[in-house]
Amino acid sequence: MRSLKYILTVFFGLAVSGLYAQRDDVGDYDYDTEVLFGINKNTNGGLIGGFSFKYGIRIDDSSFQFFGLDLANVKNPKEVRYNTILGNSFIFGKSNYLYSIRPYYGRELILFKKAPQQGVQVSVLGALGPSIGLIAPYIIEYSVSRLETVREQYNPEVHQSLNNILGPGRIFEGIGNSELAIGANAKAAVNFEFGVFRSNVTGLELGYQLEGFTKEIPLMPTVENRQFFQSVYFTFFYGFRK
Repeated sequence: MRSLKYILTVFFGLAVSGLYAQRDDVGDYDYDTEVLFGINKNTNGGLIGGFSFKYGIRIDDSSFQFFGLDLANVKNPKEVRYNTILGNSFIFGKSNYLYSIRPYYGRELILFKKAPQQGVQVSVLGALGPSIGLIAPYIIEYSVSRLETVREQYNPEVHQSLNNILGPGRIFEGIGNSELAIGANAKAAVNFEFGVFRSNVTGLELGYQLEGFTKEIPLMPTVENRQFFQSVYFTFFYGFRK
């Protein structure tokens, strides 16, 4: 009987210690690196403003440094879509796309750490880096007669009839004739993390971004074009930590 009690006591002790060890592991939110992927929505973009990637490295208990890359389609705020009789849509007055490639380096400071399996972690970050702007022609299909159509870059001096535009070109059509614009970008943001497990992270980044180029970007030749672009954005991100 004593042997049975001893065995049960030892078994119970091991089980309890195992449970505590498992709970401590789940609640351990210390990590050294993180890899995040995000989808961006901003005031200079469309339904999807762009995509982002970020690799972070811990400096100490409350701060990180990170390297990132954003890919964004920058639009003029005066762009308006029109529907055609064929059922598609186009942007009247637009002559170029601006695809922005933004590598950057930044620092992140954790303000409030989340409790294990609950709560929200809040942090602030700042980043800056160069910008590479790809200015690609906006191609339209234009009816020059009842029997003939052409596909070419929109030109306000040539394509004056709104009703003769049958739709936009194919995706990335004309990108081989793109021009480059060099610039820089900077952003400041607040991060809200909702993840439960240490190895995975889900959250939202809310921030302000400023980007400038060495020349004006002719997105729409009939309106005022910009050299500097500022936007408010949010990025939904998901990633991994270890």
